[in-house]
Amino acid sequence: MGTNATYRYTDTTVLSVAVADAPIVVTSDEIDAQLAPTYERLGMRAGMLESLAGISERRWWPTDVSFIDAAVMAGAKAIADAGIDPQQIGLLIDTSVCRDRLEPSAAVDVHAQLGLGSACLNFDLSNACLGFINGMQLAATLLDAGQIQYALVVDGEGSRRTQESTIARLLQADTTREDVLANFATLTLGSGGAAMVLGRASEHSEGHRFIGGVSQAATEFSHLCVGDLTSMRTDARGLLEAGVELARRTWTAAADSFDWSDLDCYVIHQVSKLHTAAITEAIGIDPARVPLTFPTRGNIGPASVPFTLATSAADLVAGQRVACMGIGSGLNAAVIEIAW
Repeated sequence: MGTNATYRYTDTTVLSVAVADAPIVVTSDEIDAQLAPTYERLGMRAGMLESLAGISERRWWPTDVSFIDAAVMAGAKAIADAGIDPQQIGLLIDTSVCRDRLEPSAAVDVHAQLGLGSACLNFDLSNACLGFINGMQLAATLLDAGQIQYALVVDGEGSRRTQESTIARLLQADTTREDVLANFATLTLGSGGAAMVLGRASEHSEGHRFIGGVSQAATEFSHLCVGDLTSMRTDARGLLEAGVELARRTWTAAADSFDWSDLDCYVIHQVSKLHTAAITEAIGIDPARVPLTFPTRGNIGPASVPFTLATSAADLVAGQRVACMGIGSGLNAAVIEIAW
């Protein structure tokens, strides 16, 4: 096992976590209705998105709202909630999977729109659905080192373009059952933005301490989910099995350093009903302590964990312990602990 599997932080705290919620509701029934000709021709039944995945709806952005706009909206809210001067932010990380260009980074636009200072280090960090947690890890490292005073991690995702192109492709006459199943996960995606401000615990007793965490990789499974802005093909069964095994291994790797058997809240990456049940059973946690956003928001990629944490924050009280678990295509996994 690598020496960096587990890690602890000494002076990092979460000051705020905020969301930007996409306004257009797209129900699974609406998607099924669009795909009805293909289902009928292939002898497939509608309703799998809700019955198997447990997703009744997801959100889309209007066509004039970009991925960067979503990240900016969430970032502005997080800064306001933290009550800090944007000029004091020393690090900005955009962890979005969705992007319209290769260069420059999305972070430069976020930086400019939020009015951050010229000394603020800014860049994109991409690691599929694990990106936001990786951004938190890096921010905490720089905060603990005393290099920065505040960090802002943002994410903006949108599933509209991918789902519209996927539906159009699945309606073609040569579509097979295998094509429908390989694209099933694409139809579970959602849209949204999330952002978090982190600062020094020694200067903010009101914050929520970032305790530490554990990371593990299983990159031999890099082929199980591959996507771009027009399509995402997934070996759903293979990804579930490999993901659950990686989650179990990650949980085990943390056992010597952390006691996570009886935490107050477990925020896990939001994929589906089946995925959530498999993960909670594999690592032995109480499903009642796992807040859910996938039924009405779908899988929002790396925004999923902070989005769920933000929408659950009103139910948390000071002193409670929270675990945030992310798994990203590739596969990579991480679990972090926050003392609320």
